[in-house]
Amino acid sequence: MTPTGPATGTRFARFRDWFRGHPLAFDATVAFGALICMIAGSFTDPHGSRTGPTFGDHVPGVTSVLIMVAGAVALVLRRRFPLRVLCFTVAVTLVELIGDNRPAPIAMSAVVALYTVASRTDRPTTWRVGLVTMALLTVAAMAFGPTHWYAQENLGVFAWTGMAAAAGDAVRSRRAFVDAIRERAERAERTREEEAGRRVAEERLRIARDLHDVVAHHIALVNVQAGVAAHVMDKRPDQAKEALVHVREASRSALDELRATVGLLRQSGDPEAPTEPAPGLAVLDGLLDTFRKAGLPVALARTDGESPLPATVDLAAYRIVQEALTNVRKHAGPDAEAEVSVVRVGRTVEITVLDNGGPPAAGDPAPHGGHGLLGMRERVGAFGGTLTAGPRYGGGFRVQAILPVTSRTGEDR
Repeated sequence: MTPTGPATGTRFARFRDWFRGHPLAFDATVAFGALICMIAGSFTDPHGSRTGPTFGDHVPGVTSVLIMVAGAVALVLRRRFPLRVLCFTVAVTLVELIGDNRPAPIAMSAVVALYTVASRTDRPTTWRVGLVTMALLTVAAMAFGPTHWYAQENLGVFAWTGMAAAAGDAVRSRRAFVDAIRERAERAERTREEEAGRRVAEERLRIARDLHDVVAHHIALVNVQAGVAAHVMDKRPDQAKEALVHVREASRSALDELRATVGLLRQSGDPEAPTEPAPGLAVLDGLLDTFRKAGLPVALARTDGESPLPATVDLAAYRIVQEALTNVRKHAGPDAEAEVSVVRVGRTVEITVLDNGGPPAAGDPAPHGGHGLLGMRERVGAFGGTLTAGPRYGGGFRVQAILPVTSRTGEDR
């Protein structure tokens, strides 16, 4: 490439961008170029000699020059009033073709105006306007021209008007195609942003549920054991010491689970991010022991076999049992007893938590009044399962969750 190549391309791009930002200046330039071509063509005689056309033998009249100037000036407004400019240029072209024995090539202005109409309207309008323009100008040139009706000048009028309509329609189609691609790309970008926002919101909701379950469970146990320790501190110090040991174990478990949950918020590649597996039904016995140590008798019945559940379903089942028992400990009264059953039925697993407790104590919110049941419903709904919760006949409360073993993402055992 020559040294002047890049500089020339840069200047051309600069002029192109400037004309795109100033369409009126571009139209004025086109109009001036059309006027120069029409005036130059009016000095040309296509039949000046036997060897071909001659230049300078024919001089246009004042009226022809004024008509050419009027047609060129009208092109400056071709973007703003395309149909009106076309009608005007066709009219002055007909005046020149009919009134002059040797008409000037004023039809060039009508060709440019027809191209503009075709590129800025729809296809049916282009067909109608293009056919009418071609018919009027071609018939006028054949009927009133100084040559035979089949002369090449007359056929040239027909060809130029037809090519102007076709070129304008092609430009309009390409512009519509490019706009459609750009709109599709923008829509895809918006969809990606909305999907990213939705995933962020879902992740925040999931982390909020985990934090709620961890904090509610362990703080409830710490509260119970601390109350026991305070009650028996003076009379039975050994039992108070045992209760404080349970407080320490519960607080340590809470800190470990909080560290694991908050670790999800860290950036990828953080060496301090936890790598321990999430809790599941495999450690359900350990969870029930923490409630038993807090004074809540819990019976367990399992018929889910040895087949492990998908990780996400396993975690959801564990959290549901944890939250349901936490609600029992908080709301069912001091003499409550609980039963937990985990049953594998076909491609679903059923988790049921029952208690025989009485009504909530005065000032204590109802089980369905906080975020516990709401969080459980959200967990179950994320897998397409069902959750039922309500008072039992004869007293107590019942929570049952049915989770598909196959998650929505297709994860299976």
